[in-house]
Amino acid sequence: MLLLIAFIAVSLIEIGLFIQVGGAIGLWQTLFIVLFTAVLGTWMLRTQGILALSNLQRSFGELRDPTEPLAHGAMILFSGALLLTPGFFTDGVGFLLLIPAFRTLMIKYLRNRITVQSFSANHNSGPQQRAPQDEVIDGEFEEVEPPKQPTHKPSGWTKH
Repeated sequence: MLLLIAFIAVSLIEIGLFIQVGGAIGLWQTLFIVLFTAVLGTWMLRTQGILALSNLQRSFGELRDPTEPLAHGAMILFSGALLLTPGFFTDGVGFLLLIPAFRTLMIKYLRNRITVQSFSANHNSGPQQRAPQDEVIDGEFEEVEPPKQPTHKPSGWTKH
């Protein structure tokens, strides 16, 4: 229900802004501004997205917590959807989300409001079964070599 109310409210805000801006500067200038912000937003989205992807890859490479780069990437993705939606209000919010400092403030705000439960996986966390130092385990082994597979068909000159 909240999503429906937000959708209706944003639509009404956009219609009101279109009427106000269109009445002040004219139809063609208004359409030009909407198209220009979509093109500019797409270009900014691409540059910010590449930067966010490299930060995410760096956090994986350095084995750091990737939640902040993932949050930045999600906000950039959301800003792209807003920038491609025609309208002044959605463009304003979309451009705000492309500013790294604003995204960092949003992440801090959301971190304080959301409780995150996390876990860590340790590959060696299972029960360790070791023989005591004074106990000797006797066993036999036989080395088994895998059967050799020919890498090519016989030529006829040799027998395999």
